[in-house]
Amino acid sequence: MSESIVKQRHYLKAMGIDLWLERPQAPQSTSNWQKLEQTVAACQRCALHCSRKQTVFGRGNPEARLMIIGEAPGAEEDRQGLPFVGRAGQLLDKIIEGVGLKAEDVYIANVLKCRPPNNRDPNPAEMAECGEYLQQQVALVAPQFILALGRIAAHYLLGVSTPLSRLRGQSYVFGQTQIPLWVSYHPAYLLRNPTDKAKAYEDWLKVSHLLLK
Repeated sequence: MSESIVKQRHYLKAMGIDLWLERPQAPQSTSNWQKLEQTVAACQRCALHCSRKQTVFGRGNPEARLMIIGEAPGAEEDRQGLPFVGRAGQLLDKIIEGVGLKAEDVYIANVLKCRPPNNRDPNPAEMAECGEYLQQQVALVAPQFILALGRIAAHYLLGVSTPLSRLRGQSYVFGQTQIPLWVSYHPAYLLRNPTDKAKAYEDWLKVSHLLLK
């Protein structure tokens, strides 16, 4: 604080004039995150709000270089309010660590913020309603890379219906942002088909090598 400001405040105090100090404002990005999360928590755009326990927003570093996007919450995610915290989430965390990445390197979210009943696939109308929230999350994170996990997330993000086996191993871009996007298997699929873990590991290594350059 400059000497002139100190003197000015001293004189004002001596004259009995109250000093009003401007409160520090929350960083704009923090404010935007809070507003978006509150909006999602109160969302009733589709019928999924009737069966959810709570919305599932995201977890990880909101300034991460890599954004991981899955399809929808499962039962454990619905209970805890966080994505990828069940068995599939535990496998995901092991994969992240196994390719040399850290928790602060990633931000994790789903296309849908509410669990579909009985873990059924999200329908197009539900994804259309939730898509705006995901777009805002991507804009706030501003990642250098996106990794889509599973067929449904990949099809939604890329606007295609190509089999996941043919989408793997190639670099794409996401929408108008042109963020490089890669595709790999969903951890839940790998739990059912462990023979494909080696392929998934190859996908993750490519992304991690880009991040660690």
